[in-house]
Amino acid sequence: MSEKKQYTEKIGRRKTSTSRVRLTPSAKMSFTVNGKDVKEYFKTPALTKVVHDAMLLITPDEKYEITVMVQGGGIHSQAEAIRHGLARFFAEAGENEKAKLKKEGFLKRDPRSKERRKFGLKKARKAPQWSKR
Repeated sequence: MSEKKQYTEKIGRRKTSTSRVRLTPSAKMSFTVNGKDVKEYFKTPALTKVVHDAMLLITPDEKYEITVMVQGGGIHSQAEAIRHGLARFFAEAGENEKAKLKKEGFLKRDPRSKERRKFGLKKARKAPQWSKR
């Protein structure tokens, strides 16, 4: 029989992106996003840096197997949603870590989303061209 590993799950959000971050204590560090390696999913070094920012700030003692399911939004928004989920996990570790993460702004959930289209307008705020006659 295979024993189930106990994991901790946190949700990270930014704009319309949502990520479910699962951290399982492990012998070696591994990071997968939607079934792919993190470097394969986020191809640019800037995006992989965004994802790892929270971990680099805290430098945890233990090693984790991190699996993430992320959906919605753009690729950069998804990277920041993952960072938000990781930051939420590390904020529980202690008040000192929480203060560091809060100062960097990693615990903020960016609530911006697209404004709805209003009746009589072409877009959310764009009005049809005015003509005198």
